[in-house]
Amino acid sequence: MGWLILALMGAVTFLYGVSTHAALLCLLVKPLPVLALLGWLHDAPPSDYRRWISLGLIFSLLGDVLLAWPGDLFVFGLGAFLVAHLAYLKAYLSDCKRLAVLPLVLALGVGAMLLGLLISSGLGPLLVPVIVYGTAISAMLWRALARLGTDVPKRSALLAAGGAVAFVFSDSVIGIDRFVSPFHAAPYVIILSYWLGQWGIAASAFSQSKRASL
Repeated sequence: MGWLILALMGAVTFLYGVSTHAALLCLLVKPLPVLALLGWLHDAPPSDYRRWISLGLIFSLLGDVLLAWPGDLFVFGLGAFLVAHLAYLKAYLSDCKRLAVLPLVLALGVGAMLLGLLISSGLGPLLVPVIVYGTAISAMLWRALARLGTDVPKRSALLAAGGAVAFVFSDSVIGIDRFVSPFHAAPYVIILSYWLGQWGIAASAFSQSKRASL
């Protein structure tokens, strides 16, 4: 319950900071929800899966700070989240290695469509970093979806897949808002879907028989 309170306090305060354009407040509280997930994840059964998810959350924390930091540290934040997605990818591979052609096609289709949209809008010097990042997050989505319908506990597979989809959606909105067509609600859509995605991914580390408390 304590982790839930910390996550909610951080989320509400951050949203207030966004609405009032309080950059320093946003910088201070933005990491709190993911930090709470890290603390909560410590209660999950020890496994390679949990360790890789924890590493992904740690690099996500770093990415949160870099993207909120004054000045344009977008590339560095992108790099931190790239490592986070590779950690999640490794976690998914730790308990499921089937090829899963349909999830592969879906992930490649989503990635190609988004990259095509961003590239057509002009990425300039960010072209290569965005392509590398897009490839990594597409691979993460593929492996999350690949766990569905296997001997992986159903609850874990569903949470990881839902979390991955929410994360991809959040990153897609970031790309559209930054490079294609900015819109007023983007900061709220981005952060809420991002937190939902991180929660789903973290919750997937708990076994079916153990109810999540956050």
